[in-house]
Amino acid sequence: MVAQRRGNVKVNGGGAIEKKIKRGNAQRQASQWKRRAGTLWCAALTAVATLGWWYFTVDQDIAETLVSRSVVLQQPKVFPVQCSEDYENYKRFPGCTPLSCARAVTDTVVTREEALALRQLAERGLALGGSEGGASILDLHSGALSMGKQFVNIYKYSGAQIKDVFSKEDFDLYKDVRSRIQGMIADTFGLDSSRMYLTKPTFFSRINSTEARTSHDEYWHPHIDKVTYGSFDYTSLLYLSDYGSDFGGGRFIFMDASGNRTVEPRAGRVSFFSSGSENLHRVEKVNWGTRYAITVSFTCDPDHAIDNPTLP
Repeated sequence: MVAQRRGNVKVNGGGAIEKKIKRGNAQRQASQWKRRAGTLWCAALTAVATLGWWYFTVDQDIAETLVSRSVVLQQPKVFPVQCSEDYENYKRFPGCTPLSCARAVTDTVVTREEALALRQLAERGLALGGSEGGASILDLHSGALSMGKQFVNIYKYSGAQIKDVFSKEDFDLYKDVRSRIQGMIADTFGLDSSRMYLTKPTFFSRINSTEARTSHDEYWHPHIDKVTYGSFDYTSLLYLSDYGSDFGGGRFIFMDASGNRTVEPRAGRVSFFSSGSENLHRVEKVNWGTRYAITVSFTCDPDHAIDNPTLP
């Protein structure tokens, strides 16, 4: 699902970050031309390939790797950042609205075995559909499933056979993992966990190197979650596959005025952050293999809360 920017937001770092956002918007506008010029694009790729495979597997804008895939964290690693001024434009909820902002990474909340079990859940669900482009989603809450160039409701699409795809144990694991992630975010930011609410969209994603067919496949554009989705106050990503062995590219990149910083995915790793413009970000294009992850999002506004999913 592509991020569309809404509204005017004052962003820390001023011109440098604004230029990055504008560059992302320009890339989005140019993408439709690229699809019409497919033959020329393929020829250009062939020519550029002489620069070597590393050109496509390494993002040249990365200034710092916050946590590499090879490192297993024994405790959360927290990187404080200054909160952006745009929180002044939103209603505040005591005990939940960020008073201090940060980005953090943990490898202790979800085990590798649990992550792989959730990946198998995603694989079974996505096997019923999938985008024609490189990015597919499965939302257990709404039932949204990528199907070709559109979305279907997996529960209506599969009917009674959905119980052959998912089990009660699958949903119990999903709920338990979600609850643990919420607790970790609350502890790290000093929040009252009972005042945080799961919000939409919360979904599985599968990304590969297939060329985008629609705007929904263009996952790589810079965006701010609070601007894009409105209800987000805290964003988390649980990775279900490993950077460098399951896929290449696909790193999560924070775009700061002083340079880009990345988190390298590994199965069971959770990356989480305050959702304001202090954490402008994008995902590097996947250039080989398949990247699986779950985006789990939280709001402080009970009016935007969603329930845990239930198996029909």
